[in-house]
Amino acid sequence: MAKKPVPTEPIERPGPSDISDVAVIREMRRAAVWIGMALLVAGIIVLSQPILLIIGGMVFAVILDGGARLLGRFLPIGRGWRLAIVTLAGFAFLGWVFYFAGSTLMGQAEELRDVVALQWHRLMTYAVEVGVMPEGGAGLQSFSNQILGGVGRLTTAVSTAIGAIASILVIIVIGIFIAAEPRLYDKGVAWMLPVGSRARFYEISDKVGFTLRRLMFGRMIGMLFEGVMTWVLLWAGGVPMAGLLGLLTGVLAFVPNIGAITSGVLMVAVGFSAGSGEGLWAILVYFLVQNADAYLIIPYIARRTVDLAPALVLAAQLLFGALFGVLGLLLADPIVATIKVALEKFSETNEPQV
Repeated sequence: MAKKPVPTEPIERPGPSDISDVAVIREMRRAAVWIGMALLVAGIIVLSQPILLIIGGMVFAVILDGGARLLGRFLPIGRGWRLAIVTLAGFAFLGWVFYFAGSTLMGQAEELRDVVALQWHRLMTYAVEVGVMPEGGAGLQSFSNQILGGVGRLTTAVSTAIGAIASILVIIVIGIFIAAEPRLYDKGVAWMLPVGSRARFYEISDKVGFTLRRLMFGRMIGMLFEGVMTWVLLWAGGVPMAGLLGLLTGVLAFVPNIGAITSGVLMVAVGFSAGSGEGLWAILVYFLVQNADAYLIIPYIARRTVDLAPALVLAAQLLFGALFGVLGLLLADPIVATIKVALEKFSETNEPQV
């Protein structure tokens, strides 16, 4: 007689709440990675300004650290004393600029804004006369107002710097603290990494710091060169406001590409306000200073630091400027240099052994 089939119980499979299953753990890890990336992007967007202030403080710390190291080649004293000397020297220079040259530069800043506005309207009038721009168009008026508004904000930056005093103080304080004990903060970051990855992190951190020190030193040399040469040559050619134009050229030299174009427009506008001869001399000075910087200073610096493609730097400036404003524009160059050096160093440590 055949036996009746015994009913079998359905096989129970682990559900989403059973985290002991290997497949569930694998899926949870994948989900955690995507959720973490989404939270990271959202956090960067929401906290972009504080993050940029911290990055600015780190860049300022690199400048202080580089100055202390350079001073150590001549003064056999402790690092703390060298760092204090560099910091006090920087504050002394800023004090000299604000207290001894501030009143003159502020007055010239107002005059410069009026001169640029007048020259812009003359240029637009000439464009209408030759038929390049439509006469009385609303688009022309809107475009003119936007350009002049941007120029006005730029030329009054010296007199309205108090509006950014809080951010500057935060950057200075963070920079001084990091420069005082840089290894302490390196160890703090390394502590959050796996033990096997800490040696690689220290190696990459040292290489990035070395590159940024030289990059910032070269940038300051370029700023000093452009500012002083512009001031001397414009003063020799009788161009008005040579001191202010030299200061603006030196400051704007911190922002490659965009800074040079902006300072050149201001220089030429002021030159032609004094006469055609002064305008042509301003054009000559601009090309002379920029070519000397581009073919002498920058190549020498690039060979000793990191060679960044101009198109890459300009694209990063446009992107960071659009996303994070003026602070992103200023920090685009060191951020790109840091990413490039870190990726190159990381790829070297992961090359397959032949």
